[in-house]
Amino acid sequence: MLTTVADGVLVHQSELLENNAVIVEGRAGVLLIDPGLTGREMIDLANDLRELGRPVVAGFATHPDWDHVLWHPELGDAPRYGTARCAAFMRDLRSNADWMERAAEGLPEEIAGEVPLDLYGLITGLPAGTAQIPWDGPVVRIIEHQGHAQGHAALFIEDPGVLVAGDMLSDVFVPMLDLYGDAADPVEDYLAGLRLIESVAGTAGVVVPGHGSVGGAGQLQARIDQDRAYVLALRDGDDSSDPRIGPSARPGWEWVSEIHAGQAHRVAELRESES
Repeated sequence: MLTTVADGVLVHQSELLENNAVIVEGRAGVLLIDPGLTGREMIDLANDLRELGRPVVAGFATHPDWDHVLWHPELGDAPRYGTARCAAFMRDLRSNADWMERAAEGLPEEIAGEVPLDLYGLITGLPAGTAQIPWDGPVVRIIEHQGHAQGHAALFIEDPGVLVAGDMLSDVFVPMLDLYGDAADPVEDYLAGLRLIESVAGTAGVVVPGHGSVGGAGQLQARIDQDRAYVLALRDGDDSSDPRIGPSARPGWEWVSEIHAGQAHRVAELRESES
């Protein structure tokens, strides 16, 4: 089911991880951001767009996590963009002979076998520093940073003022830092990403996270502040009172506390290695 969140912007939410696929209406068709998760969901999405008479004319992957680089033949063969770093990551992954087996092993067991992988990660990298998605529609600014994953990008749809946050600013997931890559300072990378996103907070009326509920006017800054507080507590080794973890966690999402515990342990390891 498609839900309108702003003029010309619709969202389709997956059931399992509450992934939000974002549809932006253009002149000749739509820009489709982060479709997924299962083949059935993507077929249903394609059917919904056909009923609206709106073909997919461009795609965009906000970052190279498995659940953001999926595609289905029913969605068509429009160019699928991402940042240069995102595309390079996926090219490197697909260069391994056993890449599909590796990708399949990382899928949640609830949907294993239901996720199409043939078109997985076939992303066209935009030249480094590209400021906007090249397509015939509203201006969509690319806010690239390294906070969550290599080549992560939030997108700002200038009119009507919608921020597509990628895997940040979620009300169900705590901030997830790139703690196992080659980042020199993953904590500062995340804080820098939040500052970049905050630069549009005054003009964005809607925020769409990669997972969870869409936020309306006034919620963007609140989510930035909450994510920043979590990351600072993680950096400083302080106990976090974040409502997404612990006793107040959303029912059914208590496992997010395990993500937090793993991150706290890893950040402590990195602090010790630097001392």
